Order: sequence, then structure tokens, then C-alpha cells
Amino acid sequence: MEKLKYEKPVISKITAGVPSKFGLPAKQKIISEIDGTKVSDLIEEYGSPLFVFSEKTIRNTVAEARRAFETRYPKVQFAWSYKTNYLNAVVNIFHDEGSWAEVVSGFEFEKALALGVNGSHILFNGPEKSAKDLELAINNNACIHIDHFDELYLLIETARKLNKKARVAIRVNMDTGIYPMWDRFGFNYENGEAWNAINRIMLADKLELIGLHTHIGTYIMAASAYAIAATKLANLFMATHRKFNHWLKYIDLGGGFASKNTLKGAYMPGAETCPSFDEYAEAITNALISSEIPHENLPALFLETGRALIDDAGYLLTTVLANKRSSTGRRNMVIDAGVNLLFTSFWYNLGIHPSQPTSEYMEETTIYGPLCMNIDVIRDAINFPHVKTGDQLVIERVGAYNVTQWMQFITYRPNVIMIDSNGKTRIIKKKESLETFKNSEAKD
Repeated sequence: MEKLKYEKPVISKITAGVPSKFGLPAKQKIISEIDGTKVSDLIEEYGSPLFVFSEKTIRNTVAEARRAFETRYPKVQFAWSYKTNYLNAVVNIFHDEGSWAEVVSGFEFEKALALGVNGSHILFNGPEKSAKDLELAINNNACIHIDHFDELYLLIETARKLNKKARVAIRVNMDTGIYPMWDRFGFNYENGEAWNAINRIMLADKLELIGLHTHIGTYIMAASAYAIAATKLANLFMATHRKFNHWLKYIDLGGGFASKNTLKGAYMPGAETCPSFDEYAEAITNALISSEIPHENLPALFLETGRALIDDAGYLLTTVLANKRSSTGRRNMVIDAGVNLLFTSFWYNLGIHPSQPTSEYMEETTIYGPLCMNIDVIRDAINFPHVKTGDQLVIERVGAYNVTQWMQFITYRPNVIMIDSNGKTRIIKKKESLETFKNSEAKD
């Protein structure tokens, strides 16, 4: 029998179910394995820190989302948001599950083509499309979502120069009751700008208007906002048909579905408050099938959700470097993963858990990363058990945006691995080394 480790005696106040600012007292969650593989074994083989993605979780989440929408609407097409996570191994899973590609730059467009995506299955969003980007999109028969009038005029000029017809949609911004309103992107619905853009496109001989697109915001907690957006796009859809006798092929509701992460400042945990796929699907499909659009002419419903499909599948394994006390006596912990790897730590109170049983004693703690910067704070306040140097922790729900917005700053970026559906692990992005930078920098 293993000898119990010594813990110094402490006096704890009995709360008897009274909530603190961290909520009701709860048993400490431990994540000792991911898809049947021990955290300690993963760190021993691949190092710390370490990003881990679960193929099983990705596929299960996609299946859940598809079921929610496809049981409520006859024509549904998901398009994977490359900016959310464009690691090849991750993207290929989504394409294998039937997703198209949603890209917002020439780089992402080229990446989609290199991965074998048919150009006609690429939705090209974003406010910055050069003439070269537009030529690439037109030549590959992509769906170009026009963001502003200057882009529209450049596109008309480019299509005429190529003497090819471009398949286009417009991005529409609108008031859906979500504030601040995202009116930076696209043409406004309320002031008539979107209708003006539609009229100009219909007059252009080298443009074929095939869809309408909106993206009302990010981490949207009110499914009802999507119902408003769908209704307004349906109105534009029917107005286009009435004036031009033209049926559009799709309505694209974009992304923005919330993941189960908890936003900073939120009173309740995200796992309990974020809408389900069923709630989003009910709001969107009800609005479309109840609109004036005849059922025989219902457009395809495109969805570009990112974080809600990938956040749960990503983990960051990390190791405790030090325990300290601030000048006020507050407990501080330093781990080997910083904000250079965890961009979303600026948005969320990320879930951080030990990978092995720990002390029963919990204390308010600030968790810092290893960077020589005062802003390197992973959690500014968390009720956390006493852990020791060398103990391993797991940060959950980090699948979205972190491996696309991470920075090479002070430390090398770590290995990223995938645990496949059979429980086997493989590196999907190698850890950086000095050679990484020697090979990309000038010799003199």
C-alpha cells in the first residue's frame, strides 16, 4: 500500500452549501485520460505543454449538429470555418464528414484547394480580397461573398477581364437584437444598402447572384437572434424573386454558435447556459419554413459554425512549474503554457483540472503562464486544490482559435497530436525548434 503524502494541517471554514463567487462547492474534477489514453503517458511521449485533439469528439459533435438541422430542414450544408482551426488533420475530418470550406483569405483559399476541396465547394468570405484572390476564386468557380461596394466593383472589373461569370452572394448585416451590432462587415439591411447591392449585381452581366449570407456575431447566446436574421434574409430572397423572377440557391446563416466555454464575467457556467444545436436549429428552420418562400423553392441552408463544433475536442496538457505567494499572501501558480498558446484565455474562464488526485484543500488561486510578461494570466481567479511542482494539469475546451491565433513568443510552440477514432495517437503538427527559424530567416 502506497504511503500517503504529507499535507500540512489547515483550518477550513465550513460553508454548508453556501455559494461563493465560484458557485456552490463541488467535488474537484479530475481529467486523468483522454479517449482512454493517460495524460501522463501523453506528456511522457510528446512533451509538455501539449495540444491534444480527439477525432472521436469531433465526429460525435458534427453528428449531433447535423441531426439537429437535417431532421428539421430538407437541404442543409455545413461549411468548415478554416479560421477556427486550419490544421490539416482537423480540417480533413470535417471534409470527410461532408463539410464544404469557408475561408476568409487567399491563404485559406489556397489551403482548401491543396487539401483537395472542389472550388465550387468553397465559400469565400472576408473584407479583404485582392484582384489576385478574386481571379483565383472565379477560376475555381467558388462562391464569392461580397463584403462592400468597392469589392463589388473590383469583382465586376476582374470578371470582365477574365471573361468569366462569377458566382456571388452578398454579406448582409442587420439588427437582430444583439448588441453591439456587427455592422462592420457586409451591406446593411435596414438602410437599404443590401437591396441596393442586389440590384447592382443583377445588372452586372458577369455576376450570377446565387445566395445571401450573414454572420450576426460571435458566441451568440440567444437562438432567437438567428430567427430574426433568417426572416430578414428570407424577405430579401423573396424581394429578389418578385423583381427579377430569380430564385437564389442558398441562404447562409454563418456561424457564431456558442461553445460550452464560460465567458469572463458570466454568472453561470457556459455548459449550463449555451443553447443546444437543437435550439439553434429550431429557431432558424422555423423562420425559413414559415416565411413567404414556397416550400418547393426553399433554398439550401448553409451553416459555417466553428467553435461549437471543435472547442470540446481540444485539450492543452500542461505542467506546474512553481507555487508562489504574492505580496498580499494570495496563492499564485506558474504553469508551462502561456497566453501565447491560449488566445482564448482572454475571453474565457477556461476549465483547468488536475490529472491526478490532489489535496482536498481548495484555495483561491491565480494561474500564470511562463512568459516574462505581466499579462500572461491563464486564470485570474480560480478555486483550485494545492498541487506541486511537476504535477500535470489539463485545460479543456481549447479546440477553437488557439492553434490559429497562437504566437511564437519567448517559447517554442509545442507538439499538437490527434487521438484517432481507434485510440491511436500521432503528431499532426511538430514542435518548433531553432531550426524552424533558421530555415525561414535570411542567412546574413
